[in-house]
Amino acid sequence: MNAMRLLIVEDDPHIADLLLEGLGEDGYACDVATSAAQGTSLARLFPYALILLDVMLPEGHDAGFVMGRELRAEGVQTPILYLTARSNVEERVTGLDAGGDDYLGKPFALRELRARVRALLRRSSGLSRNVLQLPLGWQIDLAGRTVSRPPTWDDVTAAPTPESVPVQAAQAELTRREFALLELLALHPGRAFSRQDIIERLWSGESGVEPKVIDVYVSTVRRKTAEELIDTVRGLGYRLGKMAHEW
Repeated sequence: MNAMRLLIVEDDPHIADLLLEGLGEDGYACDVATSAAQGTSLARLFPYALILLDVMLPEGHDAGFVMGRELRAEGVQTPILYLTARSNVEERVTGLDAGGDDYLGKPFALRELRARVRALLRRSSGLSRNVLQLPLGWQIDLAGRTVSRPPTWDDVTAAPTPESVPVQAAQAELTRREFALLELLALHPGRAFSRQDIIERLWSGESGVEPKVIDVYVSTVRRKTAEELIDTVRGLGYRLGKMAHEW
């Protein structure tokens, strides 16, 4: 079973190490970003279960709040736990209004932080929609980061013998960016993304990525799953393929 993956955005290496150790003991896998720019890029690329976000980062005293607002404006609904030495009422209200789900002042007891993380994950697990439906019966599991297709009635009727009926889902082996591409389209059904849009989302902060690279990624995802999962929109770019009931 895959461990839940959390994102820690913290520029103090001592605090980051403390969080890594404590959360690791609870069985979580953690990535660490040391700036708002790096954290934003990772949060866009991967479906984390939770973001632990320091407010004061290299970009400025309120960089964490700015990052939280940007993610919420883009539709990222990952729970955010703000961490900061400024824990007066006004700051806590600002954090909650900036997309935060909880707020913990520094210095904090690791025991309390771990309890707050567990509470946020319990709360979000009941509200989040981790499995999205794709065309042709395919599904994308945002938490488990898998793309699969359960056996269908067509599989049963096409099987030569009962023993040859598939009992397990077909699973596509996608790379991180291939998964991120399909996830982006699945989270915005009906919306066409230009190649430049996709580059900015998936290669944030990197230079020299040619638009043709997106065509290669789309072709690879189609080959590993199904051609109909991604539609080409002439003159615009790509979008999620139409569901069966939309044809």
